[in-house]
Amino acid sequence: MVCLGNICRSPLADGLLRDKIQLNNLQIEVDSCGTSGHHAGQQPNERMMETALSHGYDLSALRARQFETADFKKFDLIYVMDSSNYNNVIRLATSEADKQKVKLFLNELYPEKNRAVPDPYYGGSQGFEDVYDLVDKATDLIIEKLK
Repeated sequence: MVCLGNICRSPLADGLLRDKIQLNNLQIEVDSCGTSGHHAGQQPNERMMETALSHGYDLSALRARQFETADFKKFDLIYVMDSSNYNNVIRLATSEADKQKVKLFLNELYPEKNRAVPDPYYGGSQGFEDVYDLVDKATDLIIEKLK
């Protein structure tokens, strides 16, 4: 799961997917990161943690990190939250196989529409709720594909 700073969208997707994987007894590794390293080592944004917690998900153990080329070898799928993240990740790909791993996250919910998960960072609380709803629905669909 990849967004810009790894403090809002991608840790939410990471946290929800981890819990859903555990509930479904699947053996899948999930992680999140950002294309920027500005928040490396930090917890998710407080407003995102509060939003997630209000829905029963605890993101407090997650820490931001920056995407690195080794992630292409470690993961089979790399979900990005918007086209800017997509372009930044694709630039680091060393092969066509790497590029094929990179998917826009909301294409799970809206196939081939290339919609972005909006960045709630500069908005109000409703933006965080809206992002939660999108991420919750998309992670449900991902789980269905992984079963």
